[in-house]
Amino acid sequence: MDRSPSLEQLRALIAVAETGSFSAAARQLDRAQSVVSYTIANLETMLGVALFERGRRKPELTPAGRAILADARRLDLLMGQLSAKALGLQRGLEGEVSVAVDVMFPSQRLVEALQAFALAFPTVALNLTMEALGGVLKLVLDGDCAFGISGPNHNWPHVIEAESIATVELMLVAAPGHPLARPGPPIPISEAREHTQLVLADRSRLTEGQTFGVYSNRTWKLGDLGAKHRLLLAGLGWGSMPRHLVEADLQAGRLVSIALSDRRSVNYNVSLIHRTDAAIGPASRWLSRYLSNGKPPGEPLPDAR
Repeated sequence: MDRSPSLEQLRALIAVAETGSFSAAARQLDRAQSVVSYTIANLETMLGVALFERGRRKPELTPAGRAILADARRLDLLMGQLSAKALGLQRGLEGEVSVAVDVMFPSQRLVEALQAFALAFPTVALNLTMEALGGVLKLVLDGDCAFGISGPNHNWPHVIEAESIATVELMLVAAPGHPLARPGPPIPISEAREHTQLVLADRSRLTEGQTFGVYSNRTWKLGDLGAKHRLLLAGLGWGSMPRHLVEADLQAGRLVSIALSDRRSVNYNVSLIHRTDAAIGPASRWLSRYLSNGKPPGEPLPDAR
């Protein structure tokens, strides 16, 4: 082999493998499909191995292709990190920090971090977006937010670095007059399925086809956690809510904790996420560490004024 594969060729390989087709990879890379096909063919010729099985409806990696893909992803990440580090060194304090936070994240911890941020960086604007499920991941993937506080994901994209920072307890609750809000033994799942369950919907569609704690045959899907809370209080269904948001309602008797035969609550893991190939400015980095640890970072502050 006279020369090494280019980053463009490796990214074409990654795109085809991840999207499952040459046409989808072309849309992702903003290239013509013929260009992507030609790029892959040149890469195969250069490496001397077939990367995809021929004659199939969808391109499937050969054993050699799977091995090369792993190296391609690693090199792509390294190049992205190098570019991000260089960009970060060029930049000073950013003018605006954009962050996406999962609606389940403890509100008091978020407020305390933002109060400290306002004092530490009075000249830096803040763009805060609250999202559910895959919404945070999409904003970070699309580059709209420097970092995010995201709910659980079973398979983070290879450009995402994730760090577990908190666990939120989700309680199963209903209004006192609801048929499931009764004392006694845990409620059989078969009975819970017969009552309307209020479910938080993912507006990003990244988790389309997936369900998280959905039992009922009848569901109302809501895109806003506050709306779900109000409907629970009104007795229009049952569902899960973060303990910190319903603690006062439980103590006042406005909501009742219900226990199903397999669970009374569930742990919802929260992670700090960011793209490895995107630069994070000093103000964004400071806020991300505060949100992660629940206290001010130990590193010295840059000149925020």
